[in-house]
Amino acid sequence: MAGDDARLIERYLEMMAAERGASANTLAAYRRDLEQASDALGGRLCQAEDDARAVLDHHWRTLASSTLARKSSALRGFFAFLKDEGLGTSPRQAQAMLARPKVQRPLPKILSHDDIAKLFTLAEDRASAPDARPADIRLLALIELLYGSGLRASELVSLPRGAAHAGRPLLAITGKGGKQRLVPISSRARAALARWLDVPVADPRWLFPSRTGHISRIRLYQLVKEFAAGAGIDPARVSPHVLRHAFATHLLEGGADLRTLQTFLGHADIATTQIYTHVDSRRLIELVNSRHPLAQMNLADTRRHG
Repeated sequence: MAGDDARLIERYLEMMAAERGASANTLAAYRRDLEQASDALGGRLCQAEDDARAVLDHHWRTLASSTLARKSSALRGFFAFLKDEGLGTSPRQAQAMLARPKVQRPLPKILSHDDIAKLFTLAEDRASAPDARPADIRLLALIELLYGSGLRASELVSLPRGAAHAGRPLLAITGKGGKQRLVPISSRARAALARWLDVPVADPRWLFPSRTGHISRIRLYQLVKEFAAGAGIDPARVSPHVLRHAFATHLLEGGADLRTLQTFLGHADIATTQIYTHVDSRRLIELVNSRHPLAQMNLADTRRHG
């Protein structure tokens, strides 16, 4: 497998872990699938959009349909990642040629309000302690932006330091495909960021710097997992992407409409946002039963004939 393929496959799998919360089994399977495709194409998978179908037709044609669907999904996801990251040419032809797996998209993992309360209680206690470390203050700011603004892991770690100017109620985010959007930043998050901005850092370019630039998606993923364990929550249930899901679900529960949610999350297609209507089905059913005009008519009839 050529060096470019190996490097880009690794970056794709890092994204899958940090932003999608992919399991270890999924990551291992996708790694095998992409490395096999790279070998079949002579180590030029990242440049082989036009040849992607050949891998399915000539190398994987005898596989079970479920296995073929997974491998197809791995390839399509990889090409989409290259496009989003500006690392390859347009993968549209390859994605159109590759069969889409006929499987139902799973519902996102969600956290309860009690789970969120546990996380924030611990984060605030650590950041407010007399012996608070810079890492504690940073973690509170990270958690506030993941849950309070619904940022993707890649969007959060790459925020420039200037994005957090005091008093701004909105953050300008550069999301997938270089598209920009505005997301709300709560008064709580502004306070947490102000505290973090008072901490001296080595690299003033980034809001959350590291020794070599800004912190990575994988490091953010590790920090959130470790923190969840400290709060008494199973780390398998928590990731940066799960906190983004919690933001969306709890906002919908609070009465937000899907179009607003789509804007905040940066979804290109509202069909992606609509998955949250399944998560929040109980509230929607109660809304129909109590607010629909026919429900009001039934109540009026009951009172007349009571």
